[in-house]
Amino acid sequence: MTTATTSPPEIDRAPAPARRRSPLAALGGQNLSLIGALVVVLALFGVLDDNYLSLSNMQVVAEAATLTGLLAVVQTVVIICGGLDISVGSQVGVASVVSAMVFTATGSGSLTGMVAAVAAGLAIGVLNGVVIVHGRVNPTIATLAGLAAYKGLAQLLSDGRAQGYVLDDDLFVFLGRGKIAGLPVMVWILVVTAVAVHVLLTYTDIGRNLYAIGGNDTAARLAGIDINKYLVAVYALIGMVAAIAGILLTARTGSGQPVSGSEGLELKAITAAALGGCALKGGKGGVGGTLLAVALLGALENGLTVQGINTFWQNVAQGALLVAAVVIQQRRNGERAVGLPH
Repeated sequence: MTTATTSPPEIDRAPAPARRRSPLAALGGQNLSLIGALVVVLALFGVLDDNYLSLSNMQVVAEAATLTGLLAVVQTVVIICGGLDISVGSQVGVASVVSAMVFTATGSGSLTGMVAAVAAGLAIGVLNGVVIVHGRVNPTIATLAGLAAYKGLAQLLSDGRAQGYVLDDDLFVFLGRGKIAGLPVMVWILVVTAVAVHVLLTYTDIGRNLYAIGGNDTAARLAGIDINKYLVAVYALIGMVAAIAGILLTARTGSGQPVSGSEGLELKAITAAALGGCALKGGKGGVGGTLLAVALLGALENGLTVQGINTFWQNVAQGALLVAAVVIQQRRNGERAVGLPH
């Protein structure tokens, strides 16, 4: 005779409440450090110069940082997926020259020149991606070659001189000098671009795949992610945004600039991305930290300029910040020192 056994009734257990993260913890240590550094820089130069913190000067800082910000945002994307683009400054020069020269030559309106510039940027970006993916060239080497080649292309197209005059066109004037709700149009373009890229990276499968490619490309490939297509698309994106930056450079200066205004932007963009928390090996980073780093670099550069510090020292400061950012990353990741056993 068997005796029926009854299992004890199941007890409904309420899930443990999720621990709420404080706003400071949500920001992260990297971003908090950048905010602290930005506050120190603003306070220091604000004490040294009464007009430094004025609304008009802060708008100057924002406008001057726009081109760097646009390039740094898309540089963040390419670094996250394990790449790098050193040629972005030269791409800006090509787009600036193309936008002004096509506008002047056709006489058919500013949109024609802008579309031509974006098309040129897209073509350059795709070329970079194809060379890296199908030519199997290291991204640093490929875009280093592009840095020289595209700079030469911009100078060949323009004969080494500023080209065209666009300040008699309403759209160019609006982009370069207009305001919406009190903020320069250029700043709004940066904000829209940054928000779009943040949404792409944070809330879409594309963004998750980009992080996966940068984190472990072998695992990403085994998971069915078409890495080659992603890489070409990312470099195409950076080419298009560099073209937009070139158009804004033309609108701001009034003519196509083959070198002036774009030279050195690649270093600023990479420095901002690294300071913002992007791991140069890929798989880590975000738009928020990059924008904070752009603001820090812009405030520092403007403050040094206001104080009459030689611009050569600004280059020294940028280089030192880039090295410092990489050193901090290495320490946080526990990377072994080169050539040492521990």
